[in-house]
Parts: sequence; structure tokens; C-alpha cells
Amino acid sequence: MRRLLALVLLIVIVAGAAAAWWLQAPMPVRAGLPADQPLELEIEHGTTPRGVARAVVQAGMDTDVRLLFLWFRLSGQSREIKAGNYEIPQGTSPYALLQKLARGEEALRAVTLVEGWTFRQVRQALARAEQLKPDTQGLSDADIMVRLDRAGVAAEGRFFPDTYTYAKGSSDLAVLRRALHAMDRRLEAAWAQRAPDTPLKSADQALILASIVEKETGRAQDRAEIAGVFTNRLRTGMLLQTDPTVIYGLGDKFDGNLRRRDLTTDTPYNTYTRAGLPPTPIAMPGKAALLAAVQPAATRALYFVARGDGTSHFSATLDEHNRAVNRYQRGQK
Repeated sequence: MRRLLALVLLIVIVAGAAAAWWLQAPMPVRAGLPADQPLELEIEHGTTPRGVARAVVQAGMDTDVRLLFLWFRLSGQSREIKAGNYEIPQGTSPYALLQKLARGEEALRAVTLVEGWTFRQVRQALARAEQLKPDTQGLSDADIMVRLDRAGVAAEGRFFPDTYTYAKGSSDLAVLRRALHAMDRRLEAAWAQRAPDTPLKSADQALILASIVEKETGRAQDRAEIAGVFTNRLRTGMLLQTDPTVIYGLGDKFDGNLRRRDLTTDTPYNTYTRAGLPPTPIAMPGKAALLAAVQPAATRALYFVARGDGTSHFSATLDEHNRAVNRYQRGQK
């Protein structure tokens, strides 16, 4: 009897050691797969633990489906396995695999939306993004906003510039929705910090002004001063006379060279011919431009001109501004 018990104990010990070794040992992959290339595993919602084990083997792991399924069940974590798209490195052990699936560590990609981009550029970036489902393809800007529950709202400037990660196979609409809500939060926070004497009437106007500041800024330190110039002009009823709005209004007609006739050709975005702010933003402003729009510098300046080195010269009078234009734009002393 003692010998039998000893034999059973020995078998249990050996089996436990074998199981422990198997759980921590790298799983081989099918012959013919490229070395060091991760396996792509897709788990759909509602997949059973047995189905997950089968999917792992189908993805390229050369292991026994029954053993893998048994491990999922005995671990107590089988119900924690999350649906998603995963990249499984070659050499992954059954234990590490289950931890990855239970934590939902999906294969992530990233797309960056840059400050100052137009919505057209945003759409182009999303179309180029790796493994991003193009659900917006063929949709107009207005259709996209309907899909995002913002019917009637212009898409321009409504998305916050940032880097967004996403799981492989995610919808580009999902990325846009995150960027839209991020801008909502940033704009709300900025508007709550607005100067008490701002001439801006709404957060939407702040967004429009911020987009202009973003496009006019060559140096970060100039943002508040540039916002101060436009704020002063809005207060006094002066035309904003800002080239980026004119360029935006020209659309595809702009060939990179802004001509005098462009400044006199009326469009809804020509701030040389129309008073006040344009009807929509002209680009995506970042956080700093949003804050500058609602907290402009206290300045007497009504004009500014680019020095050519990324900075701007600010002037309080037209005579001073004309001298600055002659010096920095025409090379006259």
C-alpha cells in the first residue's frame, strides 16, 4: 500500500513538474512561418475558451488545442479572455499567452493629428494609417459629422491634435470620435478660463480665433501677443485682415502664392472684405492656441508682421507697422 501511495505521489509530482514546464515553455510555431514575425490572432466577441484555443493554433502556434483549452479552464481565467486583435510574439508560453489575453493587451497602432492641420489633412492621415478601417471613405465631411452625432456642425477645427493609439482593425470613425471629444473637453476648459473682458461671445468663437492664432504663429511665445492683436481688432471693429483665412477660403484655387487680387475677392473667409470672425475654424488649434485665444496678452498692438526668422514684430500704429513691413518684408532700412 505504501509503495502504491509512493508511486501515485511520484506520478503527481512528475505530472505537476511537466505541467509547470509546459506552461512556461515557449510554444513552437508551424514550420514555414517567417522567423521572429509575430502571429496575428483575432478573437471575436462571444468566442468560447475552446474557440480561443483553436484560434491560437490556427494563427500558427504548433500546440495541442486540448491542452491549451484545459489550461484556460483550469486557470480560472477563461472568462477573463477579451475579444480583440493581438500580436503574439514567437516563443510565447501558454502562461504568458493567457495573461496577455486576459489583460486585453491588443496590438496597437498610432496616428498623429498635427496642430494646424485642416480636416482634409486629417482625413488623409487617417486614410494612410496602418490597419485602420476606412469607414469614412466615400463620406462627405457633413456625413461624417452626422455619424459622430454632430449633424449641422462644421468638421473643421473640431478635432483635437494629438497622437491616438488604436487596436488593429479599429474604425477611423472611432479615432475621430475620440479626437472630437478631446477637443470638446479642451475647449470647455479653455472657455472656463476666459478673460472677463473678452469680446468673444461663445466657446465656438474662441475655437475660431484659436485656429487663426494657430495658423499665424511662427513661434510659440508669440501666440498670446497675436491673439491680443486680433482681440483688439475685434473690440474696435477693425477688419482682422489675416492671410490664413483668405487662403482657406480659396481652397483648391490657392497655388501657394497669395496675390493682391485674392485679398479683394470676397469669400465668407476673406477677413479683408468681411468684418469679424470667419464662419468656422480654419484648422485644428492646439491647447496653447486655445488658451491664447481666451487669455490674450494685454497689448496695444493692432498689427504684426513676420520678421522672417519665425518671430513677429508687433506695432500699435499703422506708421510703425508700415516701417516694419518695409524693413522685414521689403528689405528697406
